[in-house]
Amino acid sequence: MDLWQLHIFCKVIEFKSFSKAGKVVHLSQPTVSSHIKDLEDHFGCRLIDRLAREALPTKAGELLYGYARKLIALRDETEAALADFHGKIKGRLAVGGSTIPGGYILPRLVGDFIRAHPGVTLSLEIGDTEEIVSKLLEGTLELGIIGALSRDKHVRQEKWMADELVLIIPAGHPWVGRQSVDIATLSAEPFISREPGSGTLASLQSILSRVDAAVEDLRVVAEMGSTQAVIQGIKSGVGVSILSRMAVAEEIQSGILHGLEIEGLDLRRRFYLAVHRHKSPSPLAEAFLRFLKKTSPAE
Repeated sequence: MDLWQLHIFCKVIEFKSFSKAGKVVHLSQPTVSSHIKDLEDHFGCRLIDRLAREALPTKAGELLYGYARKLIALRDETEAALADFHGKIKGRLAVGGSTIPGGYILPRLVGDFIRAHPGVTLSLEIGDTEEIVSKLLEGTLELGIIGALSRDKHVRQEKWMADELVLIIPAGHPWVGRQSVDIATLSAEPFISREPGSGTLASLQSILSRVDAAVEDLRVVAEMGSTQAVIQGIKSGVGVSILSRMAVAEEIQSGILHGLEIEGLDLRRRFYLAVHRHKSPSPLAEAFLRFLKKTSPAE
């Protein structure tokens, strides 16, 4: 067993495919299979079930995957620390972003950072806020940018960039042309909610609580697991929703969707930089944190 084999194993699990993993690590499918077999021989058990269309981890494979991610993260941290010792910013950094910062803000900033530091490889993982916090605590991510404060005492968070939520309706909706609606009017309309664990949902719950209201007061007809799914649901007439203005900027500009305010509600929120409270960030993570703070300082 070596770290390269564990890296290949992780890619097979993440892509659920030997061939897709092979393309990522630039190896043929038979070579990938050979490395996985070596691991299975080493541990004396099957690690991956080779089903018709997917490669899925066994229980032993799930256990190994968790440890493998931690070992790979420690390797990356070690390389970054030695590079810092020599006065260089280089190495590999695993960062997580919840749906809005991960999908709409970080890709550009990651590109800017890598152009400034060509020796850096930055891996960006996108998930909901709870998923990012969980992987931060596991040690598979070193830094998270999330859409709501976590209550976990092991996570240290600080304010980063401001965001604004907005009520989104489709073209042709009776409310088109209005600037705002009140909560009572909204409560009677079919509403699409994000799934539990979403930072957008947590922010909405917090905002509503300030006026003694709750998401449960809305007429929720569907829960969807991504912002893009919600957008498609709105376009298809399933219902209206409250989303980040960043996520629907193009649709609003083109007139496909329309944004309204909700009377009496301040729909502004924050994104947060999150790290493990009891683990010192690597020099590379510190450099990226400084870059993020400089690029988009909290107001």
